[in-house]
Amino acid sequence: MRAVTVTPGVPGSLRLLHDYPEPATEEGAVLVEAVAVGVCGTDIEIIDGQYGEAPPGAERLVLGHESLGRVLEDPTGTLQAGDLVAGIVRHPDPLPCPNCAVDEWDMCRNGLFTEHGIKGLPGFARERWRLQPRFAVGLDPDLDEVGVLLEPTSVVVKAWDHIDRIGRRAEWQPRTALITGAGPIGLLAALLASQRGLSVHVLDRATEGPKLALAGALGATYHSGPVEELDFEPDVIVECTGAPVVVLEAMCKVAPTGIVCLAGVSTGGRTIDFDAGALNRTLVLENNVVFGSVNANRRHWDAAAEALARADRDWLGSLITRRVPLSEYASAYSPGPEDIKVVIDFTASPERR
Repeated sequence: MRAVTVTPGVPGSLRLLHDYPEPATEEGAVLVEAVAVGVCGTDIEIIDGQYGEAPPGAERLVLGHESLGRVLEDPTGTLQAGDLVAGIVRHPDPLPCPNCAVDEWDMCRNGLFTEHGIKGLPGFARERWRLQPRFAVGLDPDLDEVGVLLEPTSVVVKAWDHIDRIGRRAEWQPRTALITGAGPIGLLAALLASQRGLSVHVLDRATEGPKLALAGALGATYHSGPVEELDFEPDVIVECTGAPVVVLEAMCKVAPTGIVCLAGVSTGGRTIDFDAGALNRTLVLENNVVFGSVNANRRHWDAAAEALARADRDWLGSLITRRVPLSEYASAYSPGPEDIKVVIDFTASPERR
């Protein structure tokens, strides 16, 4: 079968293999036929050789951690043939750490977890893959065009879950949320804020294009200037850019007793002249919280599936700005200026076998 692969740590090693082995039964009882995989910055960084780890004994790593497929068989009876599913990315470490031992693998403490398409497990950018039932998340059949958004949605569900938990330290009645960054993570974070009934604001550097319309369709107010120039103080900020200036401005802008969730990852290597003492004073005297969030566990994936089922299908579909057949896979990893989410569509290829 065909699979999109790289040699981890080797830039320019992206290849579509036509003779990749069928998934071994050791990977799981549930056999799935791929429908689509989403592409994100993590994939591009792995292709650039920045990180990535092949499975033990393998030279190449199958890419793809944003998955959608249909069940071919499940001898355990947990799922039925034809069910629409996505695969949970992270698996707990083998020791396990205290968090992995209770299925909170998103909070792994020793770093020995594995991740499909990233670290030690083959990804979902192959025509067929297997999973254990506990890592297969069922989706509403009506999500067959947009269910590939489940993985990024799970990430922001976890972020909001932790925001809610932190908020319960006191009387928590947030009214206003600011989302910085209008990529897939940011717009999905705005979707969840809207579903919570908050007044939503989205900030991004784009001044035209689909991001403005997508934010507007949620009822959100769109901004394109600096965070520090906003004329309000949000109760919650979900920072999705990773841009150092935006991160620091967000921490300074949140309202008293507010919460800032850092969901974007900075590249590093840039120094900013910044008054850390003033920030410390503000955080302490106003009881503010800044925390980081990444990945998701099964509880978040299930909640993400419910959130997608409640969302407008047309709006979700508009997030996917380009669908690429498997035969043209390489173009999927070269995003254009208007792209929000690019998807490799396995059903569009007449060569499937």
